[in-house]
Amino acid sequence: MECLGTENDSKLSNVSVDSHTDISENTEPSECKIPKTESITSNSTNNEDIEDVLIDVKVIYNKNKYDVSTSANGTVSEFKKQLQGLLGVPDSMQKLMYKGLLQDNKTLSSLGISKGAKIMLVGSTLNDVLAVSSVTKQDVAEQEKASSAKEPLCKQKIHRKVLDKGLPEDVMPGIKDLKESLPPIPLSGMLNKHGGKVRLTFKLEADQLWLSTKERTEKLPMQSIKNVVSEPIEGHEEYHVMGLQLGPTEASRYWVYWVPAQYIDAIKDVVLGKWQQYF
Repeated sequence: MECLGTENDSKLSNVSVDSHTDISENTEPSECKIPKTESITSNSTNNEDIEDVLIDVKVIYNKNKYDVSTSANGTVSEFKKQLQGLLGVPDSMQKLMYKGLLQDNKTLSSLGISKGAKIMLVGSTLNDVLAVSSVTKQDVAEQEKASSAKEPLCKQKIHRKVLDKGLPEDVMPGIKDLKESLPPIPLSGMLNKHGGKVRLTFKLEADQLWLSTKERTEKLPMQSIKNVVSEPIEGHEEYHVMGLQLGPTEASRYWVYWVPAQYIDAIKDVVLGKWQQYF
């Protein structure tokens, strides 16, 4: 640091040792204040600011808790990208909940998220989504054959092996030629392509469809479902065969049998993006 001298400074070399007192008086650094203490204080404050920006939060995903250090000034969108790298859930398939659904353009600090906050993550990895359909080569061949012949779904071999078992005892009542909004409870008593019980829960606040069987519950973002197809079951028109397309081709459809006919239109609207009118 450059200090400001006095006009006597240039004469210091000519002053004798006997004038020690005068040297002391003339060279007192009253105008050469080195802000050493101030600099340390400033650095300390900056370090504290950095520590304040980095917060440790707990992310709850699939009943597991993860400790994550992130920036309080970062946006929810940036936090999702961080979680994608940590947990493998694509940011586009994530829903983060903390006192409500978190908006992507908001910062964590503006949402009141601080150290120790618990944030819930709902979402599925791409492998989970594709695994739900569990399509075999035989299924693909049968579907292509039936599609080319334009055979009704309920007549196709791939569906007959489930439908021939008959109406499940605990299936919900079906009503033909009627359109109703989704009930406040899950749709239950239906079957999947393996003949196992399946339940559909529509989590509108999280924009998700939960597919539940005896073995597992898969939480699918609505946007991961590409299409919904359905046809009434011959002889039981109050029920439908319904396919949820989870991938780019028809072979990735997840089939559900004995879906009450009155809810078919509401299911399609909810899954394909018109759910606000039912919320």
